[in-house]
Amino acid sequence: MLSINAIAQGLPRSMTLLATAEAENAPIILSGVLLTLVIIYFASKVGSEIAKRLDLPPVLGELVAGVLVGVSVLRLVIFPEGGLTAADSLVMSALQALNPLTPAAIDRIFISQSEVISVLAELGVIILLFEIGLESDLRQLKEVGVQAIAVAFVGVAVPFAAGTAGLMYFFHVAAIPAIFAGAALTATSIGITSKVLAELGQLKSKEGQIIVGAAVIDDVLGIIVLAVVASLAKTGEVDIQKVSILLVSAIAFLFGSVLLGGFFNKTFITLVDKLKTRGNIVIPAFIFAYFMAFLGNAIHLEAILGAFAAGLVLDETDARNELDELIKPVADLLVPIFFVTVGARADLSVLNPMIPENRSGLFIAIFLLLVAIAGKIVTGWVVFGQENINRLAIGIGMVPRGEVGLVFAGIGTASGAINKPLEVAIIIMVILTTFLAPPFLRIAFGKTAQNDAEG
Repeated sequence: MLSINAIAQGLPRSMTLLATAEAENAPIILSGVLLTLVIIYFASKVGSEIAKRLDLPPVLGELVAGVLVGVSVLRLVIFPEGGLTAADSLVMSALQALNPLTPAAIDRIFISQSEVISVLAELGVIILLFEIGLESDLRQLKEVGVQAIAVAFVGVAVPFAAGTAGLMYFFHVAAIPAIFAGAALTATSIGITSKVLAELGQLKSKEGQIIVGAAVIDDVLGIIVLAVVASLAKTGEVDIQKVSILLVSAIAFLFGSVLLGGFFNKTFITLVDKLKTRGNIVIPAFIFAYFMAFLGNAIHLEAILGAFAAGLVLDETDARNELDELIKPVADLLVPIFFVTVGARADLSVLNPMIPENRSGLFIAIFLLLVAIAGKIVTGWVVFGQENINRLAIGIGMVPRGEVGLVFAGIGTASGAINKPLEVAIIIMVILTTFLAPPFLRIAFGKTAQNDAEG
C-alpha cells in the first residue's frame, strides 16, 4: 500500500504544498461546519417554536430565523455569493481567533465550510421531497393529474407572458433581460409549499395534491424554460435539440418512475424481508431515493424530482407506514438546514431605497411582485370538475419562488443577461413571495375549515 509521502513525491511541489495545507486545515473546516450547524439548529428550533406559539407555520419561523443569522443581520451563516468573503463571517472570525491563520487560508476554509453546508442543505431538500412523496397518495395524484397539469401550465404561461410584456412595455427593458425576468416568475418552490401543507395537515387533501402535482410539473417546466432563456442569453438563439432532449427526458423520467413502481415494490419488500440487520428498511429506501435523485440530476433535471418520484413509488409498498416513521428523524436533522440557509441567503439590503442602485429596482420589483402573486393565484380558477374546491388556497400554494427563483437570478447575472436593478427586483420578488405565502396559505385553509365547521 502506497504511503502518503510516496504519493506526494510524484506530485509537483505546488500541488504537494496545497494538499498539505488542505490536510492541515481539515480540522478547522470541520470546526467551522460544526459551529455553523449549532447556529442553524438553534435558530431553527427557536424560530419554529416562536412561529408555532404565534399560530403561524413553523417553516416561516425557520425562514425568519435564517434571515436573522444570515447575510442581512448577524452574518453568522453566510455563503461566498455576491462577493462575500471570510472577513464578512463572524464564524470565520471566531475560528481565526482560536487558530492563527493567514488571510488566504481562512478564505479557503470559508469556501470549503460553505460548500459542506450547501451540500447538507441540498440533502435536506432531497429528503424533504422524498418524505413528501411518501406522504402523498399516488392514486389521488393520478385523479387530480389533469387539474395539476392545467394549474402548472397556466402558472408558467401567465406570469411569464405578463412579466415579459410588462417589463418591455412599461419599463422599456430589452427583450432578452425581460424574457429572463419573466422566466424567473414561472418558478414554484415545491419544498416550501409542501412543508407548509404537511404542517397544516392538508397534504393529502384535494387542494394539497393538486398543488404538489402542479409544483412538480412546474419544476420540470421551469427547468425547460431556464434552458431556453439561458441558451437565448448565451447565443442569441434557442438550441431546439437541447430543449427537446430535456423535455423528452423529463416526461420519460416521471412516467417511467411511476410505471416501474409496481415492479420495484415487490423487489423492495422481498429485499427487506431477507435483511436481518439494523436499517433493513431505511437503508434500501435511501439507496433508492438517492439513486433516483442522482438520475434526475444526471439527465439535467432536479435531484428533488427524483427523490419525490422515489417517495411516490415506495408509498405503494406494505412497509410504507414503518418507513415513514423511520424517515422523520433523518428529515428532522437535515431539512431545517435547507430552510435556514434559504433565509440566510436572503439579502434584505436590496430593499433599502437609500442605496441609489436599488431605487429603479424597487419600482420594477413592485411590478414583478404583483405579477408573481396574481399570475399564480389565477391558477386556482383553472381547476375543473371539482366541487367545493379551495381555489384560493391552490393559487396561494403556487406563489412562493424560494431557492428556485434565486437560481434564475443567479444564472441571469452570471450570463450578463440582466443588470443590477433587474437582479435586485427579481431577488425582492423571490424574498417576498417566499415569506408571504406560508401565512396566507394558513389563512386560506383556515377559512375553509371555518366554513366547513359552520356548514
